[in-house]
Amino acid sequence: MSVQRFREIWWLALPILGAMLSQVVLNMVDLAMVGHLGATALAGVGAASFLHFTAFSAITGLSSAVQAMAARRHGEGRHDETAVPLNGGILLSVLIGLPLSLLLIERAPAIFAALYADPAVGAEGTAYLQFRLAGIVAVGINFSFRGYWSAVRRTQLYLAVLFGMCVLNIALDWLLIFGKLGFPEMGTRGAGLANVISAYAGAAAYIGLALANIRNAGFLRRVPSAEQLKSLLKLGLPSCAQNLLFAGGFSVLLWIIGHIGTAELAVTNVLINVTLAAVLPGMAFGLATAALTGSALGRHDPDDAYRWGWDVFRATWWVFALLALPMVFATDAVLHVFFNDPATADALVAIGRFPLRLIGIGVTLDGLGFILMHALLGVGASASVALVAVGLQWGLFLPAAYAAGIVLGTGLPAIWMLMTGYRALQTALFASLWMRKRWSKIKV
Repeated sequence: MSVQRFREIWWLALPILGAMLSQVVLNMVDLAMVGHLGATALAGVGAASFLHFTAFSAITGLSSAVQAMAARRHGEGRHDETAVPLNGGILLSVLIGLPLSLLLIERAPAIFAALYADPAVGAEGTAYLQFRLAGIVAVGINFSFRGYWSAVRRTQLYLAVLFGMCVLNIALDWLLIFGKLGFPEMGTRGAGLANVISAYAGAAAYIGLALANIRNAGFLRRVPSAEQLKSLLKLGLPSCAQNLLFAGGFSVLLWIIGHIGTAELAVTNVLINVTLAAVLPGMAFGLATAALTGSALGRHDPDDAYRWGWDVFRATWWVFALLALPMVFATDAVLHVFFNDPATADALVAIGRFPLRLIGIGVTLDGLGFILMHALLGVGASASVALVAVGLQWGLFLPAAYAAGIVLGTGLPAIWMLMTGYRALQTALFASLWMRKRWSKIKV
């Protein structure tokens, strides 16, 4: 791999990684502020956060479709058409997101009542969730822009807007949760309102940047044809379904582990959050890979597209290795960050020690899996990706976890061994799909 290719990978990926890290910081600050309202408010917001993550998953898959089509047009040199898929992504975000938002806002009280017995938790969580659900359209638009800026290699704009959204959200949290500077004290409702305002502000900022920079690329000038919208849906719907079922799979996993014990459930919540943080670089490098592979295929150079899939991993593997070191060699110290109650810490650390080491051992391989998954998405193979990901999670891992955790009662270590094995198999299948090169014939 040449120095030029190494630099191109990092130039694309670093802004994406920075944007994702700013989102992690926002989530932590958001929870910390809500934590001052008490355990009930924190429990309600925590439950609502996972529910809205699941709801948003039904629309965020449009991002990969916009990126695949825009990157292909960029590679073909059809620069006056690169924003047409973005126009389609915005249109579909409104057409899908608006009715979905209205339906879920109306059903939110019933959803909370069905899932959580404590009415106080339901009251806090419902109000927060309804505000967050009002932002589904904005989230769809923002993700469409993320796909577009990545495709045309202007990820710095994605970073700038998302960083601004996070700063605005944190400031509004302080004003609206606690009623500062004359603003009403809204509690958890204020946290939800802060989020939805920042989401729409981000969408407005993206549109302003697009009007100033990419009108000549067709932004809001060319209406996508019926065929183009069909292609967007063909590429985007499998990814939407995959994201939705992936999020739903975590809910099922928590339900399974909840039958094992409360301590195991508490440890699992930490392990999942550590896992999601550890895969952020994989997602960032994956988005860069999708832009590079899609553009190369647009130039009718499938061999170059193929090399990009492996070159991105060669340039970034050491990041995953560094992330793995504390999980494998300082396992107890990492877990004690989350478990510091003297009465329970040692027992919880003992439960989490083996699973966390497994996460560390598998993180580099999982990073390769994310990179190759996005390489496939970048060339338009979203249906194959969804088939592998959903099939392994729901057809293999979750039934095996149910058998191990509930039927056989083997506990958390066995479930995490199954998790590690399923993720390794998924990476192997993505590698096989990439090496076969059948994706080189896909038209988008």
